[in-house]
Amino acid sequence: MFDSISIPTILVSYVALLFSLSVHEASHATAAYWLEDDTAARLGRMTLNPLAHMDLLGTFVFPLLGMATGFPFIGWAKPVPVDPRNLTRRFTQRGGMAIVSAAGPASNVALAALFLGVLVVLVKVAAPPQALEMKLFAYALFARKVESLHALELGSALTLGLALTGRLVLINLGLALFNLLPLGPLDGSGILRGMLPWRWLPKYDRAQPWMGGALIVLALTGLLGYVIGPVFGVILMGVEAIARLFLGA
Repeated sequence: MFDSISIPTILVSYVALLFSLSVHEASHATAAYWLEDDTAARLGRMTLNPLAHMDLLGTFVFPLLGMATGFPFIGWAKPVPVDPRNLTRRFTQRGGMAIVSAAGPASNVALAALFLGVLVVLVKVAAPPQALEMKLFAYALFARKVESLHALELGSALTLGLALTGRLVLINLGLALFNLLPLGPLDGSGILRGMLPWRWLPKYDRAQPWMGGALIVLALTGLLGYVIGPVFGVILMGVEAIARLFLGA
C-alpha cells in the first residue's frame, strides 16, 4: 500500500491543502466580520495562519493518510464560530448565515481561477512547442507524482511552480465542490437553509443529524467519489477548455 509513496508529492499537496483550507476558513471569518459579527476575529480566526485553523484529524491525520495511500482524502479545518445574533439586520439572520457559509466555497473557486491563470502563464514560461502546451498543462494538473515533471527537464523552480499550481487548482475545486454538498455541517447546508421557505425549516433542521451521518457513511465507504466524481469531471472539462482558449491549443 505504501510502496509508491512520493514524499515530494505529499509535501506539495499538503502545502496546497493547508493554504486552501486557511483561505476558506479566513473567508468565513471575514464575511462574518463584514456582517458585524466579530466573534471569529476576536478568537484569531480571521487569519491565513494555518495553525489557527488546524484540526488534528481533518487537517493532519486523514489528509496525510490519504496522500500516502492514494485513497481519496477529505480535508477539513476547525469550524469558524459565528454568532447569528450579532449579524447585521440588513439581512435576515439565516440570510446572513447563508452569506457566511457561501464565503468559504466562493474563496476556493476564486483561488482555483487565480491559480489556473498562473498555471497557464507558467506553461507559457516553460515555452514548449505550441502543440505540446496542453500536454504540459495536463502533466502539471493531473500528474500523480511531482517526479514525473522532472523528466521534462524544466528546472527545479519551474517544475515546483507547475506542480504546486496544478495542485492548488485541483484542491480548491475539490474543496469548493465538496463543501457545497447540502449535508450536515458542510457549507452547502447553510446556504440551502438560507433559501428554503420558512415552513420547511423545522423538517430540514430535524434532518440535519441524519444528513451528517449520511456524509460520514459516504466518505468512509468511498461512495462520496461516485456522488461528486461525475460533477468534478465536468468541471475539469471546463478547466481544460479554458486552458485551450488561452494557450491557443
